[in-house]
Amino acid sequence: MLLLTPGEPAGVGPELLVRLAALSGQPSLCAIADPKLLQRAADRCGQAVQVQPVSIEQLARLGAHRPGVLPVLAQPMPGLETPGQPNPEHAAYLLHCLDVAVDLCLQAPQQVALVTGPLHKASINAGGFCFSGHTEYIGQRCGVTDTVMMLADETLRVALLTTHIALREVAAAVTSRRLQQTLQIIVEHCRQRLDIGHPVIRVLGLNPHAGEGGYLGREEIDIIQPVLRAWPDPNVDLQGPLAADTAFDRRSLEQVDVILAMYHDQGLTPLKAERFGRIVNITLGLPIVRTSVDHGTALDLAILPASAAATDRARLDSLQAALLEAERQLHSLSQRR
Repeated sequence: MLLLTPGEPAGVGPELLVRLAALSGQPSLCAIADPKLLQRAADRCGQAVQVQPVSIEQLARLGAHRPGVLPVLAQPMPGLETPGQPNPEHAAYLLHCLDVAVDLCLQAPQQVALVTGPLHKASINAGGFCFSGHTEYIGQRCGVTDTVMMLADETLRVALLTTHIALREVAAAVTSRRLQQTLQIIVEHCRQRLDIGHPVIRVLGLNPHAGEGGYLGREEIDIIQPVLRAWPDPNVDLQGPLAADTAFDRRSLEQVDVILAMYHDQGLTPLKAERFGRIVNITLGLPIVRTSVDHGTALDLAILPASAAATDRARLDSLQAALLEAERQLHSLSQRR
């Protein structure tokens, strides 16, 4: 069973969810949202989808996906959404939907996974909540101190040492402890959910040219190198620290399982430049399975009329990939029972 939170009501998340529900061949799924919000989204984008409220008791008995039917565990949203215009008054509702979904996953972590739609961080903060992103929020809800954000497609995985912090704060956040913990979480994910017993992890440097021997910065010499050299597990191949501007050369990535970038744009810019729209956002280190899309709320696309050409609407690729990855991870966990 996959639980889906559509994300920002004014963005493309609700539309993507109802369009997905109209298709055949989808896994068993249920939305955690306001049914009226999803019905309005279906009407706006011209989808003949039946939004079907279900109870907690019915949730456990949902069968295979029926095209054109979207089960919803109803959570009331205050007021109406205005496509393209996030409303801070919806912040508490959005976080409540996440809380409900995470708690359900925690009750049956090998049978239920979470797939999240994009949120508008500024609007949630304007609503009075300190919110830096799904990864951090869900980690806190699960009682986990350390989580790792990783984006991946069928050929490449990029994990991040730091996530949603200002660039001027990154250098201070690159610490030996954080690097050790992040690498351990990546190794455990590779072995437990990807069945990779001898992971190859390419670790990027923080500075240009990986510090140029200390001339452009000493984080590589003082922090990154000592951690990699002292790694106690000989069945983990740690490469680095490497210069980020050459580390993504396609010819050298065939034997690499994960690239660890020091900060958000260092890792995600080259990944999204080539693969945007087909990438899955995965949270590592959680006791549950959580995946998400690789894009934001796309407020400009949310205002398109139902008559808009299909090629102009937000693409479903990333959401479909997120569902497949969540389903794959659940299968991997069930095989280990």
